[in-house]
Amino acid sequence: MPPQLDPIVVTGANGQLGRALLRDLAAAGHTGVRALVRSTRAADSITALALAPAPTIRVVDYTSPHDMEAAIADARFAVHLVGIIKETRDTRYVDAHEKTCHALALAASRTRLERIVHLSILGSLPDSSNPCLASKGRAERMLLEDRVSTTVLRVPMVIGGDDMASASLRRQARARSLRLVGGGRTLQQPIDARDVRDAVRAALAMSGSRNLVLDAGGPECLSHRNLVLRAARHWQNEPRIHSLPHAIARAGVGVLERLLPNPPITRAMFDILQHDDRVDPRPFCEKLGLTLRPLDTTLADFVGPASVDHGRRP
Repeated sequence: MPPQLDPIVVTGANGQLGRALLRDLAAAGHTGVRALVRSTRAADSITALALAPAPTIRVVDYTSPHDMEAAIADARFAVHLVGIIKETRDTRYVDAHEKTCHALALAASRTRLERIVHLSILGSLPDSSNPCLASKGRAERMLLEDRVSTTVLRVPMVIGGDDMASASLRRQARARSLRLVGGGRTLQQPIDARDVRDAVRAALAMSGSRNLVLDAGGPECLSHRNLVLRAARHWQNEPRIHSLPHAIARAGVGVLERLLPNPPITRAMFDILQHDDRVDPRPFCEKLGLTLRPLDTTLADFVGPASVDHGRRP
């Protein structure tokens, strides 16, 4: 991606994907990167990366059009990574998705911003029965209906480091036995985090100004059970997999949701994790000029023993 795309604004820059994207941009020599975060603690996590060239870090309220307008002033491109998969009493879907996209769209209409790249979730639709996917769908629509060109990238499970998905799959791959909901019949199409970052950078560099929505997916679609067994091979392991009935699992999640102020999983999150992902990745790859990394390469780098050797805790 040519340096003339600077300045580039990255929201949610302290997240797993955001920090890695900042590293990519620094390695490519971008000097006009602005990293937006919502707290000084998050800002410190980016400072600790010691990137060169270092991004400009700004603490903002993502739901404030005034804050966002000041943050993106004179920028040409923005990468919007803000979002949640689990709602809490303090952080609601409407705040994390719709209010942030509304503020960004309004701010963008008052500045010289040329393009927004927005990361969303595969299956997001405004009329979805899942509250997270519906909120994401409404947020996408806010950006797509604005005057600034927007590219929406809808991604499935992303594997690529110290994230929840990679850590969970690593634990399952190393287990002697485990229970999977429905025996692990849910279809998954995991994508390498490096491919997602490549897609973001390619979307920024695209010529033209029209809106674009791309459903991303990894190179293979397989059941959760087979994904676990595939990952376990890298540990020379073959776990015994037992089935946990879907209805019982979801009911248990509902109990936790009612009893705990911050349950480890909610029903909306559970339904997303149990949602079948099946997409043809060729249009996504062809549009952005990408070649996806093989699944076994992703598993070896981020789930297998090499991931522990490189400093990632199992």
